[in-house]
Amino acid sequence: MSNRRDDDLAYGDYHGDEGEEGDRGLIGDMGRRFFGGRKENTQQQQSSNQSGGMSFFKKVHDPLHGFVSDLKDAISGERRTKAPGRIWTTRRIGASARHGNETKWYVDGCSYMYAVSLALERAKESIWILDWWLSPELYLRRPPAKNQQYRVDRMLQAAAERGVKVNIIVYKEVTQALTRKLLNPTLPDYLHSLLPSDTDRFTRGLTRVGLDVIFKSLEVWEETDPLIAPPITVSSAHTKHILEALHPNIGVFRHPDHLPDAAVLQSSFLSSLQNMSLSPAKLAQLPGDGLKAIYGAHEGTVMYWAHHEKLCLIDGQIAFMGGLDLCYGRWDTNQHSIADAHPGNIDKIVFPGQDFNNARMLDFQDVTNWENNKLDRTESSRMGWSDVALCLAGPVVQDLRTHFAQRWNFIYDEKYSKKATRYSRLSETSSGAQQGGVYPPPQQRGFDEEDGERGFGGGDRDEEGERGLFGHHDRGGLRDKLHSKAAQFGHEEGSYQYNQQSHAEHSSQRGGVDCQITRSSAKWSHNLATTEHSIQNAYCEVIRNSKHFVYIENQFFITATGDQQKPIKNQIGAAMVERIIRAARNGEKYKMMINIPAVPAFAGDLKLDEALGTRAIMEFQYDSINRGGHSIYEEIARAGINPMDYIRFYNLRSYDRINASGVMREAEQRSGVSYTQAQEGYDAAHDNSRDYQAYRPPPTAEYGVYEMDGSSSRPPAQSQQYPQYDGGPQSQGNPDDYNRYQQEANKIGGRQGLGDGRWDTVSECYMLGGEDIRNVPWEGGAKDEMDAFVSEELYIHSKLLIADDQIVICGSANLNDRSQLGDHDSEIAVIIQDPDTFDTYMDGRPWRASKFASSLRREIFRKHLGLLKPQDMERPDPNYQPVGIPNVYDWGSNEDMQVADPLSDEFQNLWNWRANTNTQAFGKLFHPVPSDQVKNWKEYDEYYSRFFGQDQKSKENKKPSLYKWGHVVAENFSPGEQGVREVKELLSTIKGTLVEMPLLFLKEEDIAKEGMGLNAITEELYT
Repeated sequence: MSNRRDDDLAYGDYHGDEGEEGDRGLIGDMGRRFFGGRKENTQQQQSSNQSGGMSFFKKVHDPLHGFVSDLKDAISGERRTKAPGRIWTTRRIGASARHGNETKWYVDGCSYMYAVSLALERAKESIWILDWWLSPELYLRRPPAKNQQYRVDRMLQAAAERGVKVNIIVYKEVTQALTRKLLNPTLPDYLHSLLPSDTDRFTRGLTRVGLDVIFKSLEVWEETDPLIAPPITVSSAHTKHILEALHPNIGVFRHPDHLPDAAVLQSSFLSSLQNMSLSPAKLAQLPGDGLKAIYGAHEGTVMYWAHHEKLCLIDGQIAFMGGLDLCYGRWDTNQHSIADAHPGNIDKIVFPGQDFNNARMLDFQDVTNWENNKLDRTESSRMGWSDVALCLAGPVVQDLRTHFAQRWNFIYDEKYSKKATRYSRLSETSSGAQQGGVYPPPQQRGFDEEDGERGFGGGDRDEEGERGLFGHHDRGGLRDKLHSKAAQFGHEEGSYQYNQQSHAEHSSQRGGVDCQITRSSAKWSHNLATTEHSIQNAYCEVIRNSKHFVYIENQFFITATGDQQKPIKNQIGAAMVERIIRAARNGEKYKMMINIPAVPAFAGDLKLDEALGTRAIMEFQYDSINRGGHSIYEEIARAGINPMDYIRFYNLRSYDRINASGVMREAEQRSGVSYTQAQEGYDAAHDNSRDYQAYRPPPTAEYGVYEMDGSSSRPPAQSQQYPQYDGGPQSQGNPDDYNRYQQEANKIGGRQGLGDGRWDTVSECYMLGGEDIRNVPWEGGAKDEMDAFVSEELYIHSKLLIADDQIVICGSANLNDRSQLGDHDSEIAVIIQDPDTFDTYMDGRPWRASKFASSLRREIFRKHLGLLKPQDMERPDPNYQPVGIPNVYDWGSNEDMQVADPLSDEFQNLWNWRANTNTQAFGKLFHPVPSDQVKNWKEYDEYYSRFFGQDQKSKENKKPSLYKWGHVVAENFSPGEQGVREVKELLSTIKGTLVEMPLLFLKEEDIAKEGMGLNAITEELYT
């Protein structure tokens, strides 16, 4: 095993002895706080144990450790027993591969949502949307002042009035915490009774006391810090009620239901566990109702897991999918401007109301009132959102509409089939036909079923029955059939007019792309008899079979390298380790590049109690990457290989300047209205606005389909039997404030670009062709300009893997257990292999790459490196269109050539130099955390807290912070104009948004332990 330290390996010290699992057990850190056990005291405890004693915590912890682990496995309904190094066990990867599809990528929300808006306008018969969160007031085109008709609710209403049937499924968020006090004394009594019969009386007594103390403390904690809070303050009830009030052609399902009642928690739990023993075999045989009651999955109740897919189907012909929900905070351009103050013209606002969001500072609140935003855009930045999505057409869309119809029918049969409602069943082979109810609901077929017609749609079964992307053991499958299939189906020229064919017909073979849908689905989410985790299977297989490199962008990175990292179960990390070790031993040049958020959730100050969940996720991520004894880096190093030669991790960060210049002060003085008041008045003026023309399609027979009443013509407005939509809650702002401010602002003039909007954002300065930040003008004092610069992490939300510039996996699935195991969050992803290849280079050697995969990878790399021009939201190009108009990419340009060969030394040096240069500049300017300069909490206070400590005196008597969140640490620079010049000089060295991931951050601490009530039951929420 390598003994090199973190200066070259960039990983922390090994924690614990080899084989130590490090599980928290039931009592977890809360128990350590009561009983004094601490990780850093391990040596002292071992010494005490060797002398014949045993720590109180250990006596309470160990007897329950194995039980809780077995309990959780029993809850899942199956035993996942994996030997170290075993990658995946099922024989298939999802549905059968579909040939002859068209595919199109979108990098970031601006072009994607524009394409969705075009498709919604053209919808003739049906719109199906499956989202984690959907915000009715979201604008799909910007700026909103010029695009009032392109708000989601207005577009759906216009479609419904044309006769289009709109079916929407959204995740029903947890609105009530699991009530621990209902389990006390029920749960501790039973846990105590399940101790082995030979447990000595002393241990029994200690355990009893420990359980009583822990559950009493949890009861108290529950009052102020519930076990489960929604990860974001979404409101599916608002989505449902607002949209269904628009028109009877719109139906919205919320799923799943959550909490069991008190009777289930107490009586059902008792009766179900009466004969329970600690034998794993007995646990595996339990029906599990009692266990599921306490774990939140009692039959129809699902406490923790979410529907996480993002899918929009239009007329059953085209599909939009990927990482982007149609909700607040997702729309963004490729330069990711984080300032949105427009003192010279408020109509230039890009992010109205709650869409101007920085969840790291202030999470969404009161989303039922879209305009009610407490974040002051004259002082604070938003958080940028980096994402990837797709548009698909062709046979693969049938699989996606089948997936949606199965989900819809499952919910319908479960909740609505026995009563008269506006809802009805959907056909799985068309998008608009309705069916009668069936109860009880039939179980769906999973992708992994082996009998009969498996997966979606049947058919396409090869002679050996191999249905995966590569088939059994890489024989047959899609690879060997790729070129023959491409030749057979070809690639049609010209634009695909998807609105010229009835959606009820199966899509014809239009393009040459091979696509395969994979899912994470289970009984709770999709009524499947067998849990499906074909997304995890696909990740593992593609990684294992990659030849040269793998690039991953994901919101999370939590994975295991074997069976030593409980509670983490997914084996993507094991596939990565195996592939890297094989490359090293074979002398292959091989790279993995992983891009994830610096902070993988929305916590602000990481030391505060509000950040406990985020710290738990960060701990699991670091234990997956480079800590804990069995991480990816440590397993590679154990094989005598330097992991940094093969795999590196990166983050993204952006900066901007808020135009709170003299122009803003002058407009405020002239109008007598503050900018904030004027902005609130702007929201009020556009709330319920009717001064827009909804899209009306040409009056052809194609648009005469009104399935609700069977009419072939639009009913007259006066005969409509539904209430007129009033737009929902009214804004609290005053439109008169907006009008007065605008009148005076319009008189100010250009003012070097500070009055006409030219310099309302400076994000172009780190993109290709942008102005040098040192040349950007300002009006006002030096102190005000320095304070106007802001920075924030650029939040990576993509769920993307690109291998060898040949294969793409893209969808909704995060790289963690929640998304990958199948029986947790529900997900979809698509594997794409485009046979349209071209000659390029890999490590300087000739290589055949896929145009789809390579152009997507190059677009993303150039964006991160600042080698793309900034995006103009008002000048759509072909990349803003749905499928039918191909992606445009400037092959052979100077910037393209810099990223063409991802394995070359030149590119790797450029990528890592840029990441390091940006990291150093951001570090001196803004002191962001995480940072490699912060290895413990003392250094955290010195580097971060003394500048940005929360200005909340009621919290631990904190004094006001020296600087506002995300602003320049002015003491690092000279006073006055010289200091501003120094700041701009340093900012001028930043290009793009790529930064290094700080792998040494808090490496001397147990990150999650400070105040964290983690235990073996709750920890799985964060994996």
